[in-house]
Amino acid sequence: MSQTQRGGNAIFGQRHAGAQQAEGLNHGAVGAIAAAVYRPRLGRWRAWVLMGVCAVSMAALDRPALAQTGDQTILEAREAFRKRDRNRLAATRATAIAAKHPLASWVDYWDHNSRMAELRTSEVEDFYVRWKDTYVEDRFRNDWLLELGRRRDWAAFAADFPRFRMNDDREVTCYAVLIQQQKGAEVRDAALAAWLAQPDADTGCLTMAAALYEGKQLTGADVWRKARFAIDANRPRAAQQAVGLLGEVEAKALKELLDSPARYLARKTVVFNRLQAELATLALMRMAVNDPGTAAGLLNGTWERKLPKDLAAWAWAMVGKQSAISLLPEAHEHFQRAAKLLVASEKADKGAAVRELDFPDDTLAWKARAGLRAPHGPQWSQVLKAITGMTAAQQRDVTWLYWKARALQGLAEGRPQADAVALRGQSRELLDGISGHFSFYGALASEDLGRPVPIPGKPAPLTAEERATTVVRNPGLSRALSLIGMGLRGEGDREWNFTLRGMNDRQLLAAAQWACDMEVWKTCINTSDRTKTEVDLTQRFPMPFRREVLLHSSEIGLDPAYVYGLIRQESRFIMDARSSVGASGLMQLMPATARWTARRIGLAYTPELITDRDTNIKLGTNYLKLVLDDLGGSQAMAAAAYNAGPGRPRRWREGATLEVAAWAETIPFNETRDYVKKVLSNATYYAALLGNEKPSLKARMGKAIGPREPDVAAPNRELP
Repeated sequence: MSQTQRGGNAIFGQRHAGAQQAEGLNHGAVGAIAAAVYRPRLGRWRAWVLMGVCAVSMAALDRPALAQTGDQTILEAREAFRKRDRNRLAATRATAIAAKHPLASWVDYWDHNSRMAELRTSEVEDFYVRWKDTYVEDRFRNDWLLELGRRRDWAAFAADFPRFRMNDDREVTCYAVLIQQQKGAEVRDAALAAWLAQPDADTGCLTMAAALYEGKQLTGADVWRKARFAIDANRPRAAQQAVGLLGEVEAKALKELLDSPARYLARKTVVFNRLQAELATLALMRMAVNDPGTAAGLLNGTWERKLPKDLAAWAWAMVGKQSAISLLPEAHEHFQRAAKLLVASEKADKGAAVRELDFPDDTLAWKARAGLRAPHGPQWSQVLKAITGMTAAQQRDVTWLYWKARALQGLAEGRPQADAVALRGQSRELLDGISGHFSFYGALASEDLGRPVPIPGKPAPLTAEERATTVVRNPGLSRALSLIGMGLRGEGDREWNFTLRGMNDRQLLAAAQWACDMEVWKTCINTSDRTKTEVDLTQRFPMPFRREVLLHSSEIGLDPAYVYGLIRQESRFIMDARSSVGASGLMQLMPATARWTARRIGLAYTPELITDRDTNIKLGTNYLKLVLDDLGGSQAMAAAAYNAGPGRPRRWREGATLEVAAWAETIPFNETRDYVKKVLSNATYYAALLGNEKPSLKARMGKAIGPREPDVAAPNRELP
């Protein structure tokens, strides 16, 4: 029951012929082509598309048959690309281009990508011209820039890079910084930021770092800092890549400590220099990933005294992070040790030491969470210091704006009146700034301010011209729906999102409505989510399969808004969605869970029924109700159980009793933490759409979460 990885929408099962044409097709026929393909179930949508398009020839209306018969060519090309069958790719490319298939650009892209190492610049420029202003042009430019970087063809890279519109590839960014360095520009800050943000080892960022290290714009201290960031993120390959810049001795020592940090530390009884201290720190950090308790014991024993204070602080911070992820009650104390060492280090070095700002954002996030989950109540000072140490971008995230506001409120308690008034004023200002945000924390901020959860009025209806113009002027939308319709959802999503760039709210609403009318709900939702001032809740929170959801929910006394909130997060209403671990259907049921639930409720069941709409909803709602009852009616814990299994929230509820928001924020799994918050906020907005005049997220969250009461029935251990 996790994020979906594949799936054309079953309701979208008719092959979308594609309204965007390959080279030579009639762009004016876009809307009519789409209308012809979907005529059996378009209704009003067909009317506005046809109204918005004029001078459509009968030849254009015949194109859907050509596109549908050619879909197999596209699928064969994608499979040939996956299998690296270059001969088959070349053949399908020739067929698609000769037939002027609307998706010929993609076959051309796959073909060129498979021959990347052999391509000449002239072939690449021809590709750019052939597919000018399309997603595949810019996608291929991304790939070609990486190839130019590998070839060390800096002149060609410098010439092509300014045309890269997405500019969202970290490795390309590193190459671009290197180009600027070669021109004599001061790039240290940009280079260090890109390098530290590099998620894993790659050629581009290593090439940049090596050049800047050789040019003395990056120092040995920067290299060690990068290694600490990499170990903190559990990216040992990136750490090895960085330390390799220093030399073979350092690289060999790092490999040894990565293989067995305990053995490495046992051999190092004395620290003589900074190099040995850096390596020992990495060993302690590496050990903390799997065993924070043992790492804490070593630091308490001798290693804190052996290390420079700034490095000891790094080690304690890593122990604190891993302890917080393990929900250990001492996590906040480990972070406090790190903070004290940093203060001592700054005093000793007159402010020149590593500051809290230099810890990674993720470590500081766990410092804040450890403060929220402290055994004797929230440590608001720790929460606030963690948040103010984050990068500016992270501090602007609605999560940390909310918890900063709460920390300021908490710190106001017991302060002199003037100070308390100022702190509460700052808190209220932060809450007010996020209260209109359609999210878990946006809704909470509104209710904290004593306001109802904001429910926007429906925007002015889209005109036929707005709808038709959005479709005709943005043929990438049609290509995207074509790809999604034939099961190539990843490619379709990327093409769609690229095409949305620069759209205003009205255009986004029109594009979202097209996807809604086509019942491509994921695309509908994600597009509508982008609007800033005009919000259409019926697009953001659609309710397909309403009869089935209401029926099966009412049969067992389950809140349909909660069910809809969960389905929206589980599958985005993709009926044949399948997760990486095998969860299937609208409610993302695991096969074993489906079988168990069917037996429990006496439903005749065979494996193929798991993606049957009615069966999937019936089994999913019944399982959700069983989990909800087992967890005392807590919608937060039940959502966590649905995503991560019921055993985990049973463990996560142990320890201090926490308000639900703090409990949700300290869930150890990133996916489940995000999932729980979104299911609850989704359900709040669905409640409004289902007729609840005053939906309340806080009421839905219920009472605080703590250990199961002694007089409550034992948990149902049979629940899968």
